[in-house]
Amino acid sequence: MRSVVFALLLLPAASALAQSLEEIVVTSERRESPLLDNIGNLALLDENEIDSEAHAHIHELLLKAPGTWISRGSGQENLTAIRSPVLTGAGSCGAFLTLEDGVPTRPSGFCNVNQLFEIQSESAQSVELIRGPGNALYGSNALHGTINVRMPSPVDGAAPQASIELGANDFRRLRAAGVLDGRGLLDVVITDDGGFRDDTGYEQWKLHGKWSAAVFGGDLLAAVSLTDLDQETAGFILGEDAYKDDAVNRSNPNPEAFRRAESQRIYGIWTGSFGAAALDVRPFARRSDMVFLQHFLPGQPLEENGHESFGVNSALSIESERARTVVGLDVEWADVFLKETQDGPTQGSPFLQETRPAGKHYDYEVTSTSIAPYVQSFITLSDRWRLSAGLRAELTRYDYDNRMLDGNTRDDGTACGFGGCLYTRPADRKDRFDNVAPKLGLSYQPSDDVTAFATLSRGFRAPQMTELYRLQSGQLVSDLDSETIDAFEMGLRTVGDNWRGEVAVFLMAKKNSVLRDAEGFNISDGESEHRGIEFSLDGRLNDAWSFSLVGTYARHVYDFDLVAARGETLTSGNDVDTAPRWFGTATLKYAPVDRFSAAIQLHSIGRYFLDAENRFSYPGHELINLNADYALNARTSLSLRVRNIADAVIADRADYAFGNYRFFPGRGREVFVELSYRR
Repeated sequence: MRSVVFALLLLPAASALAQSLEEIVVTSERRESPLLDNIGNLALLDENEIDSEAHAHIHELLLKAPGTWISRGSGQENLTAIRSPVLTGAGSCGAFLTLEDGVPTRPSGFCNVNQLFEIQSESAQSVELIRGPGNALYGSNALHGTINVRMPSPVDGAAPQASIELGANDFRRLRAAGVLDGRGLLDVVITDDGGFRDDTGYEQWKLHGKWSAAVFGGDLLAAVSLTDLDQETAGFILGEDAYKDDAVNRSNPNPEAFRRAESQRIYGIWTGSFGAAALDVRPFARRSDMVFLQHFLPGQPLEENGHESFGVNSALSIESERARTVVGLDVEWADVFLKETQDGPTQGSPFLQETRPAGKHYDYEVTSTSIAPYVQSFITLSDRWRLSAGLRAELTRYDYDNRMLDGNTRDDGTACGFGGCLYTRPADRKDRFDNVAPKLGLSYQPSDDVTAFATLSRGFRAPQMTELYRLQSGQLVSDLDSETIDAFEMGLRTVGDNWRGEVAVFLMAKKNSVLRDAEGFNISDGESEHRGIEFSLDGRLNDAWSFSLVGTYARHVYDFDLVAARGETLTSGNDVDTAPRWFGTATLKYAPVDRFSAAIQLHSIGRYFLDAENRFSYPGHELINLNADYALNARTSLSLRVRNIADAVIADRADYAFGNYRFFPGRGREVFVELSYRR
């Protein structure tokens, strides 16, 4: 079925329409620039796409970006894949840089795999994604990709609006945005979801505000973002094909599981011009606090973590006749804490019971500092050729304070059997990581509507604090170095009167990875290769019909051999687990008149392995969704969204661990209705 739909969308791609699809982007150069001028890949989801999708989970929106798969977890939880497998474990989130208006949402060494739920993407003006390492403007964590969520601004003409949405499983959402005197705005989203599995509801609210002013001879946008999540979390259902069993796929084996998380961010964007130079300064202060039950681990320990951080990102842009050079300095300071405590004994084998004891496992604080100077130039070589070249140096320092016993004993100092407790706590120490990354790109524009590009880049990230200080038996801090990825890509981008398309081929090699095997053990010094092709095509067939098509074919394979002491055997050439070779999304939209539109969407994901040894797999799935909007009058509209029209039985997440198939079953057919008002 998916092949037929994709073919139908591609055949009429050459039809004519007067309206141009050329877009303006900001992430790649930290300023507005035409998409065609961008050297390297870049996916843009604009305000219209975000509004029409009206996503309740970030997974639903980012299906529209090539090379990107946000695996949906319980409630608002998620795992990210951008030119990568779905990464799990201590440093998985550190492979992706998450930005809000160009400002990182978390300290570089203290990520959260679910950190996308800390951004009010429901109200975003646009979302821009760079797959693979970016240029020198972005540093640590911009390894596999960068997601920049651009929030609305009063200077961009944001309008007052409000909506109420009701849907399946007691879903309720209220959204409201107000504008004050053209200089300020306040945008609030409040969601209450009853959950489609037993004991899995959540309540979440998000607030984003901005104020514009003229300060120190320049323009200032001052922003605040607040989020709060109170979630009942579902555990895995166990057993081969358990997600297909009607008797268990709506059950929750872990009704005791929960997650409570809050975040606060304040930042400013000050810009000023001085002749041929322009200065961009972005100071920020951030805080987060979270507590959750690790229901997915034997013993179900409770984790508490949080941070306070401050910093400033600065960029001085100097224009000349044929070049633009950006010189900048990013500075960050953070104070981080983490605690892990297990209330009762571990259930399972004697080995699990003995090595995962009750009591306190970890209790530490880390003070981190990061300083990163960089330079990036964009040079016009001729009317057709353009060059980008950059270099970024980044120094990261951690000052670690262990607040309990050193070593891998129980919290009372007694030893565990089977060679010691799993949980290992290093003594107080200081660690420093220095990274230098060059970037080089070249573009050729043979005509006004076509750009070919090629890039060579290095991405890096210092080890995450949890990789360094929440160790497991047999691990040493000295085993870890900064993770690096060397990437080459070449691609073609074209924009016509009625369509826009991009195709990119990439090859990446990653070193010094920290992986987690099927027995829950961390593996250091991993290596992998990532290669594939990504494409996107958007266009109009005529005045009423338009389409969007994105797809990815890639292989992510291990590039080292290892027989883990307590876990799996990893073999070079095997697929990395949870790495589908194929996934894509096709959307066909019908808008015969201004007041009505409807879109049908097909999402397909291919088979993928569940373990490093490639013994177990998930077959993949297809989903069909429907969106429809009808304007009741000039200011009021009614929207209908049907997710999973065919009521397909799927798994949102599948893996194999601790000797079991484990699944998060996917949602069945769901219907949502929204009434909106816009002044």
